Order: sequence, then C-alpha cells, then structure tokens
Amino acid sequence: MGDVRRAFHDDLASVRETLARLTSSVIEEIPRATNVLLDGDLEGAEYVIRSDDEIDARSVELEERTYQLIALQAPVASDLRALVAVAKIVADVERSADLCVNICKAARRIYRHRLDPRLRGIIAKMGEQAQLLYEAALESFVDNDEAKAAALDDMDSTLDSLQREMIRAIVQCSAEGQLDLETAVQLAMVARFYERIGDHAVNMGERVRYVVSGWLPELKGAARYHRDDVDDTDELPRFPNTEA
Repeated sequence: MGDVRRAFHDDLASVRETLARLTSSVIEEIPRATNVLLDGDLEGAEYVIRSDDEIDARSVELEERTYQLIALQAPVASDLRALVAVAKIVADVERSADLCVNICKAARRIYRHRLDPRLRGIIAKMGEQAQLLYEAALESFVDNDEAKAAALDDMDSTLDSLQREMIRAIVQCSAEGQLDLETAVQLAMVARFYERIGDHAVNMGERVRYVVSGWLPELKGAARYHRDDVDDTDELPRFPNTEA
C-alpha cells in the first residue's frame, strides 16, 4: 500500500511540474505578443499563432493525465483538491495562450497603422502587468502560497485600471483624427484580451487557495444566496391553515 501511495504522489508531483512548465510557456508568450503588436512584427505573430497548437496539445494531454489519476487512484481530501485544481488551471492557461494569439491576430489586422505614443505606452504597461500577474500566479502555485494567491486580486485591479485608461486614450485619439474606426476597435479588443489574461491568472490563484484551505470564491456567493433565500422565505405572507 505504501508503494502505491508513493507512486501516486510521484504522479501528482509530475502533473504539477508539467503544469508549471506549461504556464511558463504562456508567460513567455505574453511579452512576445506585446512586442509583435508594438513592432508590427508579422514573423513574430506567425510564430506565436503556430506555437499555440503545441500548447493546445500539451494542455489536452495534461488534462487527460489528471482525469486518469482521479479515476484510477480515487484520491481524497487534499490530493483530490490538488488534481481538481490542476484540471481547472489547465483550462485557464490554455485560454490565456489563445488570448496571446488573439493579440497577434489583431496586430496583423492593424499592420502599418501608426500608433500614438500614448497608446503604445499603455499597451506596454498592460503587457508588463499581465506578465507580472502570471508570474505571481505561477509562484503561488509552485509554493502553495495562499497569501501570494490572495494578493493577485489587487494586482489585477491595476490591469483593470490600465484597460480603462486604454479605452479613454482610444476615444481621445479617435476624436483627434489619429485613429480610424477599424484600428480603434482592434485596440479596444486588445485591451480586453490583456484584461482577460489577468482574470485567468486570478483564477489560478483562487485554485491555489482551494488546494491549500478549501476556499472558493463561489462559497461567498452561495452563502449570500442561502442567507437571502432564508430572509425571503421569512417575508412570505402566511395564510391560515384551512385544513380540517
């Protein structure tokens, strides 16, 4: 029995290590996509877009390994939480890679369009903040650091603020005649892509908290629902008992 448990924990460690490597690959894609956008690098865009197939394949393989461990080993308690978290995080990481691809596709659509220095500066900041978020999320996962995972929400607020700043700058540049409609729309979408990358990093942190303590953000909503449901029930009109 002891050998079986040791083998399982070795498999669990391998799954976590594989996920960490996959996440590192996506972290590298974020600044690469930002540079593609700022430099109008069509070759770089093609590289990021083509490399997404590999990330997709690695994500599918890792997810399958995770489900096999759950099915064959029937883990309980913290081990089960760890495997469920891996399966959830894989989806966030894979989707973040897709968002990097979307940034590169937007870069191709606006190729040769001049970007105002204000816009370029905000894009650079968004790329840096998204990368910082993902690096912190990975660190929290590798170290099972609940405090660092909880801090991701505040870091994401900075990225949200940059997205709003980007939208204001797009509107201002458009009003000044420096942006055509198509470019303005593409840049607004790019700002949204960065913001979503940050959200996926936050999701990763929430899964780390789930592994460490069982905490989930949904629990707060569920508690409010049950509390409100009880309150609403108390306020329902009461009718007299008419049964004989």
